Amino acid sequence: MRRLLTSLLIATAVLTSVPAFAMQVVPPGNRHAEQPDVPGASVRRTKGTKTSFDRKYEKVHDLLASDHELMAKIKKVSAAYGIDPIHVIGAIVGEHTYNVDAYDRLQSYYVKAASYAGESFRFAYNGEDVDDFIKRPQFAKCNGKGDSYTLWSCREDVWESDFRGKTVGGESFPNNRFSAVFFQPFYAGQTFGLGQINPLTALMLSDLVSKVSGYEKLNEKDAGAVYKAIMEPDVSLAFVAASIRRSIDDYKQIADMDISKNPGLTATLYNVGNSRQRAAALAAKNRASGENVWPEENYYGWLVNDKLDELERLL
Repeated sequence: MRRLLTSLLIATAVLTSVPAFAMQVVPPGNRHAEQPDVPGASVRRTKGTKTSFDRKYEKVHDLLASDHELMAKIKKVSAAYGIDPIHVIGAIVGEHTYNVDAYDRLQSYYVKAASYAGESFRFAYNGEDVDDFIKRPQFAKCNGKGDSYTLWSCREDVWESDFRGKTVGGESFPNNRFSAVFFQPFYAGQTFGLGQINPLTALMLSDLVSKVSGYEKLNEKDAGAVYKAIMEPDVSLAFVAASIRRSIDDYKQIADMDISKNPGLTATLYNVGNSRQRAAALAAKNRASGENVWPEENYYGWLVNDKLDELERLL
């Protein structure tokens, strides 16, 4: 009996000495006292259109404040994906402040989407369709992945590890993101519609959007359908909400961090993407340090947190 009690005490001591990484709620607000630097490309693009970030922010804020139909849609889609609508507002504000100009009203986005109808697009690089490219043996490990998010995330990982910036079979591949090389036929960095979704993100989130919103699943073989989905405002909003939902879930499941109370962080992840990889990197950093290392906002998310009181009044 004494030996048994001793063993139990030792086991208990070992278990209690292992640090427990319980779910941590990331506090609201910015970690940076000053706004991080805005990328030069965004600065040049804004100067080139003879405007400023302040004016672009005011323009998108005015759109959200005046278009009650748009706000109703934002609230509805946010409820469907189980997120606070401030996250969707933050993503739209960030995109239209730093990347593109907002239109004056929601109807203009429908008109723009219609202008793409009938256009012929394909996802390819150097004459090779992406559908043929992903049949290469390096991608075999991705076969059988259960849903579009894990499938395309796997394919993106293979691109990073086996092709990006490398010469494979005598062919050189650019040192650039998978989405920029194969999924942006007009110019790198191109995004579309109200949510400024890029096509690879749409393919990743297709199953979730189909399940929650009932929209038809997307396929890399039909680039036109992908563009139509991300250009059409109602569908685009579903992808915005799905992207934010995915980021929140990735940080909960991988990094044991609840970022749902910090719209600046969800806006940052909406801007930079790769929430799964970033959550894994943060988890590794926390394990190595033995203490909480909070995720940090970038310039885009910093603005959302800085303007949060003003943006919340839109609701």
